[in-house]
Amino acid sequence: MNHKTTSFFLLLMVCVLALAACGGNGEETATAAPDLTEIPLVEDTYSVIAEGRIVPDRYVNLTFSNGGIVAEVLVENGQQVEKGDMLAHLRAEDLESAMAAAELEFVQARQAYEDFDRNLDLLTAEAASELAEAQDAVRDAEQKVDNLVYGAKQANLDSAEAQVILLREKLEDAQEDFDKHGKKPPNNLERASYQAVLAEAQLAYDDAVRLLNNMQAGSNPVDLALAQSELEIAEAQLAIAERDYSLWEDGPHPDDLETAEARMNAANTAYKAAKAAYEDAFLKAPFDGVVAAMDLRVGDLVSPGTVGAVVADFSSWVVETDNLTEIEAPRVRVGQKVEVVADALPDVTLKGTVKNIRQLYEEKRGDITYTVEIELDEHNPDLLWGMTVVINFLEE
Repeated sequence: MNHKTTSFFLLLMVCVLALAACGGNGEETATAAPDLTEIPLVEDTYSVIAEGRIVPDRYVNLTFSNGGIVAEVLVENGQQVEKGDMLAHLRAEDLESAMAAAELEFVQARQAYEDFDRNLDLLTAEAASELAEAQDAVRDAEQKVDNLVYGAKQANLDSAEAQVILLREKLEDAQEDFDKHGKKPPNNLERASYQAVLAEAQLAYDDAVRLLNNMQAGSNPVDLALAQSELEIAEAQLAIAERDYSLWEDGPHPDDLETAEARMNAANTAYKAAKAAYEDAFLKAPFDGVVAAMDLRVGDLVSPGTVGAVVADFSSWVVETDNLTEIEAPRVRVGQKVEVVADALPDVTLKGTVKNIRQLYEEKRGDITYTVEIELDEHNPDLLWGMTVVINFLEE
């Protein structure tokens, strides 16, 4: 019976006693209406009282998301731990290998993407250089054909003769440098380097001499046919160089860049997933506290989601009650003072303050109830997790 029902019955009994007093002499008298103003009003001054339980201010149930076989247990029940301490772990060799492989793929994919982006300027410059060389080749071939058809101009002859002289001097210098190292073994890198320079100088000199001879000798059908063929080849190479340059001039092809980026992102996602799976095989303390429960044993097969350990901070306590009805809840507010008495410690009254009122209701035992959390203002070493208490919500 709650306090409101009690008040109602008290009021009813007062009314009955008053009526009995009016007709108690046994004589028949006219019934008079009771004077209700003489009946004292009973004021409803009850306070809200509820039951609750003692719980640590912070605690956590630690689980393995993926499950597996327990490889090592490093702590015992009741042991003090610090944040980050290893509590237990599963066998993780395969997970570690998978994480390493995923990390390698991510590093390679990221390197490929960065190289693709970083080498863009270099590739563009190379394409521009090849285009310029192709343009020069076409111009030289056109000039050669013109010389054979129309005859070489004196200025062109003078230029060709000067070019022969310059290239002859370079050829002689190259030959002299090579002679200094010519006696070294053929596989000597320094000798091979000078030999390559000599061969290149020889080819350039031969081309210059051939061009000068063509200019001096005049046109003939064979030379003209060869010159025209060289011009066609040069023009075809120019077309290829122009196409390649146009591909890089506006940046890389979008499909190529997207493919490289997609590979990098996919590798990154796979690495994060593999790393999370590996780290999940290790239980670590999320904060400083005490191992309230350690139920793991080496060799146990742990299912995903099974609680393996509980870590709690017993330096401060809170009280939780979940049986405040919809009639009582409006009389409770955050910041309200309370008195708490544990059933196991009836002589100890603890002060506290309402810390939180959960807005989501629950239906229990046919009543609509709300959960209230109370922060104790003092710490009592005799309190234990789960102790039942009586809570008196004080009225101001």
